[in-house]
Amino acid sequence: MTNPTRRLAVIALACAASLAASVATAQASKGEIRIAHVYDKTGPLEAYAKQTHTGLMMGLNYATQGTMMVNGKKLVVIEKDSQFKPDVGKAQLAAAYADDKADIAIGPTGSGVALAMLPVAEEYKKILLVEPAVADSITGDKWNKYIFRTGRNSSQDAISNAVALDKAGTTIATLAQDYAFGRDGVKAFKDAIKNAKLVHEEYLPTNTTDFTAGAQRLIDKLKDQPGRKVIFIIWAGAGNPFKIADLDLKRYNIEIATGGNILPAMTAYKQFPGMEGASYYYFGLPKNAVNDAMVAEHYKQFKAPPDFFTAGGFSAAMAVVTALKKTGGDTNTNKLIQTMEGMSFDTPKGTMTFRKEDHQAMQSMYHFKIKVDPAFAWGVPELVREIKPEDMDVPIRNKR
Repeated sequence: MTNPTRRLAVIALACAASLAASVATAQASKGEIRIAHVYDKTGPLEAYAKQTHTGLMMGLNYATQGTMMVNGKKLVVIEKDSQFKPDVGKAQLAAAYADDKADIAIGPTGSGVALAMLPVAEEYKKILLVEPAVADSITGDKWNKYIFRTGRNSSQDAISNAVALDKAGTTIATLAQDYAFGRDGVKAFKDAIKNAKLVHEEYLPTNTTDFTAGAQRLIDKLKDQPGRKVIFIIWAGAGNPFKIADLDLKRYNIEIATGGNILPAMTAYKQFPGMEGASYYYFGLPKNAVNDAMVAEHYKQFKAPPDFFTAGGFSAAMAVVTALKKTGGDTNTNKLIQTMEGMSFDTPKGTMTFRKEDHQAMQSMYHFKIKVDPAFAWGVPELVREIKPEDMDVPIRNKR
Protein backbone atom coordinates (compact mmCIF):
# COMPACT_ATOMS: atom_id res chain seq x y z
CA MET A 1 0.00 0.00 0.00
CA THR A 2 1.36 3.43 -0.94
CA ASN A 3 2.44 5.67 1.92
CA PRO A 4 0.06 8.73 1.80
CA THR A 5 2.81 11.12 2.94
CA ARG A 6 5.19 9.86 0.26
CA ARG A 7 2.42 10.10 -2.36
CA LEU A 8 1.72 13.72 -1.39
CA ALA A 9 5.42 14.53 -1.57
CA VAL A 10 5.66 13.05 -5.08
CA ILE A 11 2.60 15.06 -6.17
CA ALA A 12 4.12 18.23 -4.68
CA LEU A 13 7.39 17.65 -6.54
CA ALA A 14 5.54 17.04 -9.79
CA CYS A 15 3.54 20.23 -9.30
CA ALA A 16 6.69 22.21 -8.56
CA ALA A 17 8.38 20.89 -11.72
CA SER A 18 5.27 21.66 -13.76
CA LEU A 19 5.13 25.18 -12.29
CA ALA A 20 8.83 25.78 -13.08
CA ALA A 21 8.30 24.65 -16.67
CA SER A 22 5.22 26.88 -16.97
CA VAL A 23 7.14 29.87 -15.63
CA ALA A 24 9.98 29.20 -18.09
CA THR A 25 7.52 29.00 -20.97
CA ALA A 26 5.79 32.19 -19.89
CA GLN A 27 9.09 34.03 -19.59
CA ALA A 28 10.15 32.85 -23.04
CA SER A 29 6.89 34.12 -24.50
CA LYS A 30 7.54 37.55 -22.95
CA GLY A 31 10.44 38.03 -25.28
CA GLU A 32 13.38 36.22 -23.78
CA ILE A 33 16.01 34.23 -25.65
CA ARG A 34 17.15 31.49 -23.30
CA ILE A 35 20.73 30.23 -23.67
CA ALA A 36 21.85 27.25 -21.60
CA HIS A 37 25.55 26.99 -20.81
CA VAL A 38 26.11 23.32 -19.95
CA TYR A 39 29.75 23.05 -18.97
CA ASP A 40 32.13 21.14 -16.69
CA LYS A 41 31.95 23.71 -13.92
CA THR A 42 33.38 21.19 -11.45
CA GLY A 43 35.85 18.40 -12.11
CA PRO A 44 39.35 18.22 -13.61
CA LEU A 45 38.62 20.79 -16.36
CA GLU A 46 37.14 23.36 -13.98
CA ALA A 47 39.76 26.00 -14.88
CA TYR A 48 38.94 25.70 -18.58
CA ALA A 49 35.21 25.83 -17.86
CA LYS A 50 35.45 28.97 -15.77
CA GLN A 51 37.36 30.77 -18.53
CA THR A 52 34.79 29.70 -21.13
CA HIS A 53 31.93 31.10 -19.07
CA THR A 54 33.78 34.36 -18.45
CA GLY A 55 34.39 34.70 -22.19
CA LEU A 56 30.79 33.82 -23.03
CA MET A 57 29.36 36.53 -20.78
CA MET A 58 31.92 39.09 -22.00
CA GLY A 59 31.17 38.18 -25.59
CA LEU A 60 27.40 38.45 -25.20
CA ASN A 61 27.84 41.86 -23.60
CA TYR A 62 30.22 43.01 -26.36
CA ALA A 63 28.08 41.66 -29.22
CA THR A 64 24.95 43.39 -27.89
CA GLN A 65 26.75 46.67 -27.08
CA GLY A 66 26.10 46.13 -23.38
CA THR A 67 22.34 45.69 -23.68
CA MET A 68 22.11 41.87 -23.47
CA MET A 69 19.23 42.29 -25.95
CA VAL A 70 18.71 41.14 -29.53
CA ASN A 71 15.84 42.64 -31.50
CA GLY A 72 14.06 43.65 -28.29
CA LYS A 73 14.47 40.24 -26.66
CA LYS A 74 16.49 39.78 -23.47
CA LEU A 75 19.28 37.19 -23.47
CA VAL A 76 18.98 34.95 -20.41
CA VAL A 77 21.89 32.60 -19.63
CA ILE A 78 21.14 29.44 -17.64
CA GLU A 79 24.13 27.66 -16.09
CA LYS A 80 24.26 23.86 -15.81
CA ASP A 81 27.16 21.86 -14.33
CA SER A 82 28.02 18.72 -16.31
CA GLN A 83 30.76 17.82 -13.78
CA PHE A 84 32.98 16.19 -16.47
CA LYS A 85 30.57 13.23 -16.33
CA PRO A 86 28.92 12.10 -19.59
CA ASP A 87 25.70 10.90 -17.91
CA VAL A 88 25.37 14.16 -15.96
CA GLY A 89 26.00 16.28 -19.07
CA LYS A 90 23.34 14.34 -20.96
CA ALA A 91 20.79 14.82 -18.16
CA GLN A 92 21.60 18.50 -17.70
CA LEU A 93 21.20 19.26 -21.39
CA ALA A 94 17.85 17.44 -21.49
CA ALA A 95 16.72 19.46 -18.45
CA ALA A 96 17.88 22.69 -20.11
CA TYR A 97 15.82 22.00 -23.22
CA ALA A 98 12.76 20.47 -21.51
CA ASP A 99 12.45 22.28 -18.17
CA ASP A 100 14.29 25.56 -18.72
CA LYS A 101 12.98 25.91 -22.29
CA ALA A 102 16.42 26.81 -23.60
CA ASP A 103 16.35 27.98 -27.22
CA ILE A 104 20.00 27.10 -27.76
CA ALA A 105 22.72 25.43 -25.67
CA ILE A 106 26.48 25.99 -25.49
CA GLY A 107 29.11 23.61 -24.10
CA PRO A 108 30.55 21.41 -22.75
CA THR A 109 34.24 21.40 -21.81
CA GLY A 110 35.17 17.72 -22.05
CA SER A 111 34.96 15.69 -25.25
CA GLY A 112 33.52 12.60 -23.55
CA VAL A 113 30.72 14.70 -22.09
CA ALA A 114 30.09 16.34 -25.46
CA LEU A 115 29.72 12.98 -27.22
CA ALA A 116 27.05 11.96 -24.69
CA MET A 117 25.19 15.24 -25.25
CA LEU A 118 25.01 15.16 -29.06
CA PRO A 119 22.01 12.78 -29.31
CA VAL A 120 20.09 14.93 -26.80
CA ALA A 121 20.26 17.93 -29.14
CA GLU A 122 18.93 15.72 -31.94
CA GLU A 123 16.15 14.34 -29.73
CA TYR A 124 14.94 17.82 -28.74
CA LYS A 125 15.67 19.29 -32.18
CA LYS A 126 17.60 22.18 -30.65
CA ILE A 127 21.04 23.57 -31.44
CA LEU A 128 24.04 22.64 -29.31
CA LEU A 129 26.98 24.93 -30.02
CA VAL A 130 30.02 22.96 -28.87
CA GLU A 131 32.66 25.01 -27.10
CA PRO A 132 35.41 24.05 -26.32
CA ALA A 133 35.33 20.19 -26.55
CA VAL A 134 37.84 19.18 -29.22
CA ALA A 135 37.37 15.53 -30.34
CA ASP A 136 37.04 15.15 -34.13
CA SER A 137 34.12 12.75 -33.71
CA ILE A 138 31.92 15.59 -32.40
CA THR A 139 31.71 17.05 -35.89
CA GLY A 140 32.65 13.67 -37.37
CA ASP A 141 30.97 10.29 -37.18
CA LYS A 142 28.91 11.21 -34.04
CA TRP A 143 27.65 14.49 -35.53
CA ASN A 144 24.06 15.46 -36.30
CA LYS A 145 22.64 18.56 -37.97
CA TYR A 146 21.87 20.31 -34.66
CA ILE A 147 25.56 20.44 -33.74
CA PHE A 148 27.76 23.47 -34.46
CA ARG A 149 31.22 24.08 -33.04
CA THR A 150 33.19 27.28 -32.53
CA GLY A 151 35.96 25.40 -30.71
CA ARG A 152 38.76 23.99 -32.82
CA ASN A 153 38.73 20.26 -33.55
CA SER A 154 41.52 17.72 -33.17
CA SER A 155 42.36 17.93 -36.87
CA GLN A 156 42.87 21.70 -36.72
CA ASP A 157 45.13 21.22 -33.69
CA ALA A 158 47.01 18.41 -35.39
CA ILE A 159 47.42 19.94 -38.83
CA SER A 160 48.68 23.21 -37.41
CA ASN A 161 51.16 21.40 -35.14
CA ALA A 162 52.29 19.32 -38.12
CA VAL A 163 53.31 22.59 -39.78
CA ALA A 164 55.92 23.02 -37.04
CA LEU A 165 57.07 19.39 -36.76
CA ASP A 166 56.48 17.54 -40.03
CA LYS A 167 59.93 17.63 -41.56
CA ALA A 168 61.97 14.86 -43.18
CA GLY A 169 64.55 13.38 -40.82
CA THR A 170 62.37 13.99 -37.74
CA THR A 171 61.22 11.08 -35.56
CA ILE A 172 58.21 11.67 -33.31
CA ALA A 173 56.58 9.85 -30.40
CA THR A 174 53.33 11.09 -28.86
CA LEU A 175 52.19 11.37 -25.24
CA ALA A 176 48.46 11.81 -24.73
CA GLN A 177 45.61 11.16 -22.32
CA ASP A 178 43.68 7.94 -22.72
CA TYR A 179 40.26 9.32 -23.65
CA ALA A 180 38.53 10.89 -26.64
CA PHE A 181 40.52 14.15 -26.60
CA GLY A 182 43.90 12.41 -26.52
CA ARG A 183 43.15 9.54 -28.89
CA ASP A 184 41.36 11.70 -31.48
CA GLY A 185 44.21 14.22 -31.24
CA VAL A 186 46.88 11.60 -31.92
CA LYS A 187 44.88 10.05 -34.77
CA ALA A 188 44.47 13.44 -36.44
CA PHE A 189 48.15 14.24 -35.89
CA LYS A 190 49.19 10.92 -37.48
CA ASP A 191 46.95 11.61 -40.46
CA ALA A 192 48.53 15.06 -40.87
CA ILE A 193 52.16 13.87 -40.74
CA LYS A 194 53.55 13.30 -44.25
CA ASN A 195 57.35 13.63 -43.94
CA ALA A 196 58.36 12.86 -40.36
CA LYS A 197 58.29 9.35 -38.87
CA LEU A 198 55.98 8.50 -35.93
CA VAL A 199 57.34 5.55 -33.95
CA HIS A 200 55.30 5.32 -30.74
CA GLU A 201 52.02 6.40 -29.12
CA GLU A 202 51.94 6.58 -25.33
CA TYR A 203 48.53 6.90 -23.65
CA LEU A 204 48.20 7.53 -19.90
CA PRO A 205 45.18 7.95 -17.60
CA THR A 206 43.78 11.48 -17.35
CA ASN A 207 44.67 11.68 -13.65
CA THR A 208 48.34 10.66 -14.07
CA THR A 209 50.78 12.40 -11.74
CA ASP A 210 53.80 10.07 -12.07
CA PHE A 211 55.00 10.11 -15.68
CA THR A 212 58.17 8.10 -15.10
CA ALA A 213 57.12 4.79 -16.66
CA GLY A 214 55.52 6.43 -19.69
CA ALA A 215 58.54 8.69 -20.19
CA GLN A 216 60.90 5.72 -20.07
CA ARG A 217 58.93 3.94 -22.80
CA LEU A 218 59.09 7.09 -24.92
CA ILE A 219 62.83 7.42 -24.39
CA ASP A 220 63.42 3.76 -25.27
CA LYS A 221 61.60 4.24 -28.59
CA LEU A 222 63.45 7.43 -29.51
CA LYS A 223 66.97 7.32 -28.07
CA ASP A 224 68.60 5.34 -30.87
CA GLN A 225 66.80 7.11 -33.73
CA PRO A 226 68.87 9.31 -36.08
CA GLY A 227 68.17 12.99 -36.72
CA ARG A 228 65.76 15.21 -34.81
CA LYS A 229 63.79 13.42 -32.07
CA VAL A 230 60.59 14.90 -30.61
CA ILE A 231 57.99 13.93 -28.00
CA PHE A 232 54.73 15.64 -28.98
CA ILE A 233 52.44 16.12 -25.96
CA ILE A 234 48.63 16.34 -26.16
CA TRP A 235 47.36 16.94 -22.62
CA ALA A 236 44.52 18.77 -20.86
CA GLY A 237 43.62 19.40 -17.25
CA ALA A 238 45.51 18.19 -14.19
CA GLY A 239 48.96 16.63 -14.16
CA ASN A 240 52.19 17.99 -15.58
CA PRO A 241 53.44 15.83 -18.46
CA PHE A 242 56.42 18.17 -18.89
CA LYS A 243 57.93 16.46 -15.86
CA ILE A 244 59.24 13.90 -18.35
CA ALA A 245 62.05 16.42 -18.93
CA ASP A 246 63.35 15.43 -15.48
CA LEU A 247 64.57 12.17 -17.03
CA ASP A 248 67.33 14.11 -18.78
CA LEU A 249 65.94 14.05 -22.32
CA LYS A 250 68.83 16.27 -23.42
CA ARG A 251 71.22 13.36 -22.93
CA TYR A 252 69.49 11.66 -25.86
CA ASN A 253 68.89 14.92 -27.82
CA ILE A 254 65.13 14.47 -27.41
CA GLU A 255 62.99 17.62 -27.67
CA ILE A 256 59.50 18.29 -26.35
CA ALA A 257 56.81 19.92 -28.49
CA THR A 258 53.19 20.73 -27.73
CA GLY A 259 50.28 22.99 -28.62
CA GLY A 260 49.00 25.99 -26.68
CA ASN A 261 47.42 25.84 -23.25
CA ILE A 262 46.12 27.99 -20.42
CA LEU A 263 48.61 30.40 -18.87
CA PRO A 264 49.15 28.48 -15.59
CA ALA A 265 50.06 25.37 -17.60
CA MET A 266 52.41 27.42 -19.76
CA THR A 267 54.62 28.21 -16.78
CA ALA A 268 56.16 24.80 -17.57
CA TYR A 269 56.97 26.06 -21.10
CA LYS A 270 59.50 28.48 -19.59
CA GLN A 271 61.90 25.53 -19.21
CA PHE A 272 61.88 25.06 -22.99
CA PRO A 273 62.95 28.24 -24.80
CA GLY A 274 62.74 27.72 -28.54
CA MET A 275 60.07 24.99 -28.22
CA GLU A 276 57.76 25.04 -31.24
CA GLY A 277 54.11 24.20 -31.65
CA ALA A 278 50.81 25.63 -32.78
CA SER A 279 48.19 27.25 -30.60
CA TYR A 280 44.46 27.91 -30.78
CA TYR A 281 44.91 31.23 -28.98
CA TYR A 282 47.26 33.41 -26.95
CA PHE A 283 46.17 36.95 -26.17
CA GLY A 284 49.24 38.54 -27.78
CA LEU A 285 48.97 36.73 -31.13
CA PRO A 286 45.80 37.89 -33.00
CA LYS A 287 45.67 41.47 -34.24
CA ASN A 288 42.05 42.62 -34.62
CA ALA A 289 39.52 44.94 -32.98
CA VAL A 290 37.53 42.19 -31.24
CA ASN A 291 40.63 40.77 -29.56
CA ASP A 292 41.76 44.25 -28.56
CA ALA A 293 38.36 44.88 -26.93
CA MET A 294 38.35 41.53 -25.10
CA VAL A 295 41.91 41.95 -23.81
CA ALA A 296 41.19 45.50 -22.59
CA GLU A 297 37.95 44.47 -20.86
CA HIS A 298 39.56 41.44 -19.24
CA TYR A 299 42.42 43.55 -17.86
CA LYS A 300 39.83 46.04 -16.60
CA GLN A 301 37.80 43.37 -14.79
CA PHE A 302 40.51 40.95 -13.64
CA LYS A 303 43.83 42.88 -13.84
CA ALA A 304 45.14 40.02 -16.00
CA PRO A 305 45.03 38.99 -19.68
CA PRO A 306 42.31 36.70 -21.07
CA ASP A 307 43.30 33.09 -21.41
CA PHE A 308 42.99 30.26 -23.93
CA PHE A 309 39.36 29.33 -23.26
CA THR A 310 38.15 32.87 -22.60
CA ALA A 311 38.56 33.49 -26.32
CA GLY A 312 36.49 30.38 -27.06
CA GLY A 313 33.57 31.45 -24.90
CA PHE A 314 33.72 34.92 -26.47
CA SER A 315 33.69 33.36 -29.96
CA ALA A 316 30.63 31.25 -29.10
CA ALA A 317 28.82 34.39 -27.95
CA MET A 318 29.69 36.19 -31.17
CA ALA A 319 28.36 33.29 -33.23
CA VAL A 320 25.06 33.14 -31.32
CA VAL A 321 24.40 36.88 -31.43
CA THR A 322 25.39 37.13 -35.11
CA ALA A 323 22.91 34.36 -35.95
CA LEU A 324 20.11 35.85 -33.83
CA LYS A 325 20.59 39.28 -35.40
CA LYS A 326 20.34 37.71 -38.85
CA THR A 327 17.07 35.95 -37.91
CA GLY A 328 15.65 39.09 -36.29
CA GLY A 329 15.63 37.35 -32.91
CA ASP A 330 13.74 34.33 -34.24
CA THR A 331 14.88 31.21 -32.36
CA ASN A 332 13.21 28.68 -34.69
CA THR A 333 15.78 25.90 -34.93
CA ASN A 334 15.47 25.27 -38.67
CA LYS A 335 15.82 28.97 -39.39
CA LEU A 336 18.89 29.16 -37.14
CA ILE A 337 20.47 26.16 -38.88
CA GLN A 338 19.87 27.68 -42.32
CA THR A 339 21.32 30.98 -41.09
CA MET A 340 24.39 29.48 -39.41
CA GLU A 341 25.45 27.10 -42.20
CA GLY A 342 28.18 28.95 -44.06
CA MET A 343 27.86 31.95 -41.71
CA SER A 344 30.95 34.07 -41.01
CA PHE A 345 31.33 36.00 -37.76
CA ASP A 346 33.96 38.08 -35.99
CA THR A 347 35.86 36.63 -33.02
CA PRO A 348 38.99 37.45 -31.01
CA LYS A 349 40.81 35.16 -33.47
CA GLY A 350 39.53 37.05 -36.50
CA THR A 351 36.81 35.81 -38.82
CA MET A 352 35.43 32.30 -38.35
CA THR A 353 33.07 30.54 -40.76
CA PHE A 354 30.84 27.55 -40.04
CA ARG A 355 31.52 24.97 -42.73
CA LYS A 356 28.20 23.91 -44.25
CA GLU A 357 29.06 20.20 -44.42
CA ASP A 358 29.76 19.61 -40.72
CA HIS A 359 29.20 22.97 -38.96
CA GLN A 360 32.83 23.10 -37.83
CA ALA A 361 34.15 26.65 -37.50
CA MET A 362 37.04 27.21 -39.89
CA GLN A 363 39.56 29.42 -38.12
CA SER A 364 43.18 30.50 -37.88
CA MET A 365 45.78 28.77 -35.73
CA TYR A 366 49.14 30.16 -34.64
CA HIS A 367 52.58 28.59 -35.19
CA PHE A 368 54.70 29.76 -32.26
CA LYS A 369 58.16 29.52 -30.75
CA ILE A 370 58.59 29.92 -26.98
CA LYS A 371 60.69 32.74 -25.60
CA VAL A 372 61.47 33.57 -21.97
CA ASP A 373 60.41 37.03 -20.85
CA PRO A 374 61.06 37.97 -17.18
CA ALA A 375 57.85 40.07 -17.24
CA PHE A 376 55.71 36.94 -17.56
CA ALA A 377 55.42 33.86 -15.34
CA TRP A 378 54.89 31.64 -18.37
CA GLY A 379 56.81 30.85 -21.54
CA VAL A 380 55.68 33.44 -24.08
CA PRO A 381 54.59 32.19 -27.53
CA GLU A 382 56.16 34.34 -30.24
CA LEU A 383 54.34 34.24 -33.55
CA VAL A 384 56.15 32.40 -36.33
CA ARG A 385 53.15 32.67 -38.62
CA GLU A 386 49.37 32.69 -38.62
CA ILE A 387 48.07 29.49 -40.18
CA LYS A 388 44.90 30.59 -41.94
CA PRO A 389 41.89 28.33 -42.58
CA GLU A 390 42.77 28.05 -46.27
CA ASP A 391 46.25 26.77 -45.29
CA MET A 392 44.76 23.72 -43.55
CA ASP A 393 43.08 20.86 -45.36
CA VAL A 394 40.76 19.92 -42.50
CA PRO A 395 38.99 16.66 -43.41
CA ILE A 396 35.22 16.30 -43.35
CA ARG A 397 34.66 13.22 -41.21
CA ASN A 398 30.89 13.00 -40.86
CA LYS A 399 28.53 10.77 -42.84
CA ARG A 400 26.16 13.45 -44.06
